[in-house]
Amino acid sequence: MALSMMVGAQPAVKVVALCGSLRKSSTNRGLIRAAMEIAKESIDGLEIEYVDISPLPMLNTDLEVDGTYPPAVEAFRRKILEAESVLFASPEYNYSVTAPLKNALDWASRPPNVWGDKAAAIVSSSGSLGGARSQYHLRQIGVFLDLHFINKPEFFLNAYQLPPKFDSHGDLIDSGVREKLKAVLLALHAFSLRLRRTSVVN
Repeated sequence: MALSMMVGAQPAVKVVALCGSLRKSSTNRGLIRAAMEIAKESIDGLEIEYVDISPLPMLNTDLEVDGTYPPAVEAFRRKILEAESVLFASPEYNYSVTAPLKNALDWASRPPNVWGDKAAAIVSSSGSLGGARSQYHLRQIGVFLDLHFINKPEFFLNAYQLPPKFDSHGDLIDSGVREKLKAVLLALHAFSLRLRRTSVVN
């Protein structure tokens, strides 16, 4: 196994990153790109893969045939199942999570639920409160999905507050915000390893 896949004798923590916005220049997608860069450059044993939720059809159980799902849904569910942890990055829409993200959450919760027992973290770039209300709603949803969210540090970013935090392409350019994002990733990594050890003991 490659050195990049190991920390001591442990396999790297594999994280899937989901963006609740479908916009190409979304600042939340920019947070995911920055997280991937940070993990690759400075966090040994943490690998983040962005998984696009835009191909998923709207949830319709008529699309479930003999225990199987549409190809896009099957591929998405497989990505979630194979990951150890999840990073959510999403704006706030009407005090809640976005429709595309809720749709993805619901598809992966269909039997068998593939979210169960995974560590998770949330970051959000949005207006005013920085997506705080949507994060708390997502945590509530996660209770039923059996997701285990890190509690600290929290990450809420007002995307419109000056000075600019992102460039015109949605890429993160603020070094202070980047450090806060790194702190979230370090906490997710540590918590993922903690859950892994607990799983081995049990």
